[in-house]
Amino acid sequence: MPDNLIFRLPPTFETVEEERRHRKERLAAALRIFGKLGFEEGVAGHITARDPEWTDHFWVNPFGLSFKHISVSDLILVDHEGKVVEGRYPVNEAAFAIHSQVHQARPGVVAAAHSHSVHGRALSALGQVIEPITQDACAFYQDCGLFDGYTGVVTDLEEGKRIAAALGGNKAVVLRNHGLLTVGDTVDAAAWWFITMERSAQVQLLAKAAGQVVPIEPDNAALTYRQIGNDLVGWVNYQPLHDQIVREQPDLFE
Repeated sequence: MPDNLIFRLPPTFETVEEERRHRKERLAAALRIFGKLGFEEGVAGHITARDPEWTDHFWVNPFGLSFKHISVSDLILVDHEGKVVEGRYPVNEAAFAIHSQVHQARPGVVAAAHSHSVHGRALSALGQVIEPITQDACAFYQDCGLFDGYTGVVTDLEEGKRIAAALGGNKAVVLRNHGLLTVGDTVDAAAWWFITMERSAQVQLLAKAAGQVVPIEPDNAALTYRQIGNDLVGWVNYQPLHDQIVREQPDLFE
C-alpha cells in the first residue's frame, strides 16, 4: 500500500482560539447542510457546540435565521443562564431549555442536533425508535432512547432535564410527537447521526408500510454497531457532506 495515501482524522489544536474557530465553522456548515436537506420548519431546530474554554457555554444558531443563510459571524454564544454573551441575535428559548440540560448532563458531548425533520416527526408520532432493519440503522442499535411524553413546546428547564434523562448515555433519542435529537463528541458526528437517523426513520416507515420487515439478528446487529456506531465513524461519514457545502457555499465562513 502506498505511504502517501490521505486518510483524514479529526484535527488537533495548538490553542483554544483555534479550536473555538473550528467548532464555529463546523457548526455553520452543519446548519447549511441541514437547510439544504430540508430539515427546517419555520424557526424550529437548532445545533449547538460547546465552547472549548467556557464549557458551560455553547454556540448555537440564532432565533429566526434560516439554516440556509447562517454564517460563522451569525452564531451566538449562550451561557448557563440562557444569556447571549456574544452575538447580535436572541436565542431560541427551546434551544436553551433542551440543549443546556443535555450539555450539562453529558460533559463529554461537544455538540447536539435537533430539528423537526419530516420522517423524524413521523417516527416520533408512532412512539418508535430506530430498529435494526438495515446496516445503517444498526448505528443506533441499543443506542437510541425514547422520550415518551409530550407537553407542548419545550420552554421549561425541567422538561429539558427529562429529555436529557431519556437520552441517557445514548447518541440519540426520539422525542415523541416532536422529532429527533442526536449528540456527538464533534459537531460533525452529531450532525451525521441526525442525518443518518432521519434517513433510517424514512426507510423504517417505508419498509413497514410495504410489508413485514426482516430484522437483523441481535448478534449481527451488535457486531455492526461496533463497526459503525462510534463517533469517529460518524465523523468520517460526514466529511463528504462537509466538503460539498464548503465548495458550494464558501460564504458560510464569513
